[in-house]
Amino acid sequence: MIPTYRQPVIHVEVTNVCNLVCSNCTRFIGHHRKPYMMELSMVEKALESLYDFPNKVGIMGGEPTLHPEFEEICKLVQKHVPFEKRGLWTDGAKWDEHKDIIHETFPEKQIIYNAHDDEEVGEHQPLLIAAKDIVEDRELMWRLIGNCWVQWRWAASITPKGGFFCEVAAAQDWLFDGPGGYDLVPGWWKKNPNEFMDQVKRYCENCSAAIPMKGVSSHSQWDTISESNAKKLEEVGSRRYEAGDYKLADFKLTEEEINQTVKEGWEPWSHRPYKMNKPDERFVEPEKKFV
Repeated sequence: MIPTYRQPVIHVEVTNVCNLVCSNCTRFIGHHRKPYMMELSMVEKALESLYDFPNKVGIMGGEPTLHPEFEEICKLVQKHVPFEKRGLWTDGAKWDEHKDIIHETFPEKQIIYNAHDDEEVGEHQPLLIAAKDIVEDRELMWRLIGNCWVQWRWAASITPKGGFFCEVAAAQDWLFDGPGGYDLVPGWWKKNPNEFMDQVKRYCENCSAAIPMKGVSSHSQWDTISESNAKKLEEVGSRRYEAGDYKLADFKLTEEEINQTVKEGWEPWSHRPYKMNKPDERFVEPEKKFV
């Protein structure tokens, strides 16, 4: 694992409301009983806590443009985050309404636009499969978790419940009524792995991000979940679980099978082969190898 201060992005998750219900969403959209809109005072506190974070500060959801105070959020970003460090992750739900302030606030190449509307491409790692349910070799499981690509390639996160070393851990904490994250004091993110091991132990074995396996189309009608998380979803009253929009993962993975998946080109961080910064604009980035 890497220190939080070395991660490429820290997201401020301004809402967990979304206009889409993609299969195996990284934010578990469709399961929540408790949607939220982050208060502006909390947004400002989050941004202030990241004052000298050396890398990118992202605004994300759910779908951030659905926040009723999205324009005010953009103004707070303008106030507290240097232009070159700002990023926005959006499916474009209210793009036409907010496009002017979006372009005023964020560098174009740091607007990550994904409408999830291309039915021919798009896969998600099924993150509600718990590593502990499918990898019986615990030493192997923790070795894979220790090199999880989410830390290297994606982000840490802030929700209304505090700061998290991992965006998936943050989403888990909200879905399963966890104890919350770190207090948003300035520099909370200056943590090395030993200092956020409490969150690692709490969340990582309940997630499959680090476990090489085949992805699932984001346009499928179900989430793939494993037994231990199924019990948790039942306990919290998940809407998707109660509706039967899931499939149970009842398989185990050996080290040989995991290695074979890696050799076949496992790249769960790559949802699709092209990038978009606004509607109807696609480009292919140079290939980046996972080290």
